[in-house]
Amino acid sequence: MSERTENRSAGQGPETKAQRRLAAQLAAQKAAEAKKRRQAWLGALTGLVVIAVIVGVFVVTRGGDDDAPKQAASPAGCPGGFPTLPDGADQALCTKPAAGKGEGELTGLKATPLIRGNGPAAQAGQQITVNYVGVSYRTGEEFDASWKRSEPFSFVLGQGNVIPGWDQGMQGQTVGSRVQLDIPADLAYGEKPQRPGAPAGPLRFIVDVLAVQ
Repeated sequence: MSERTENRSAGQGPETKAQRRLAAQLAAQKAAEAKKRRQAWLGALTGLVVIAVIVGVFVVTRGGDDDAPKQAASPAGCPGGFPTLPDGADQALCTKPAAGKGEGELTGLKATPLIRGNGPAAQAGQQITVNYVGVSYRTGEEFDASWKRSEPFSFVLGQGNVIPGWDQGMQGQTVGSRVQLDIPADLAYGEKPQRPGAPAGPLRFIVDVLAVQ
């Protein structure tokens, strides 16, 4: 055997051991990485299971609520949120009434309940909140309505803050009522109103009583 061959053979043992150590290290590293991946995967799976359980509980709970007796919708609610009605009021008060012209000559104040409410009666000195539509008694032409503003009108009854036909005709009207007021000219703005823009002659109002304080 030559000297070169002996030298190569002598170095073969240490080289093989180094390769084995390197291979073992690589294998251990791969095993550790695989273990980490498994742990991460198990963690994610556990999270999904927890979420699924929570969703399942929520669905079951909601399903139980659906099976439970439902509370009736509050009668105070109207489509669109206006107006807000008193408890127990007729849902017809959610809709703007149609006011037409009167018949014949109006000789005195007439207050005609169209819907009778079961709330307290309005008295002089109390603040009353209403919705209303106002038209000419002779022609039926509308000149004002709180419905256009989506805002009710409030005033103190019997204090002269409104026309006399309102101060007189609204006394004793109960909350939840819809009342038709036919008001002669002398209890309204007169035949020749002094107030700019005020309607002349006899008037007809349809008034919904929403609250009394």
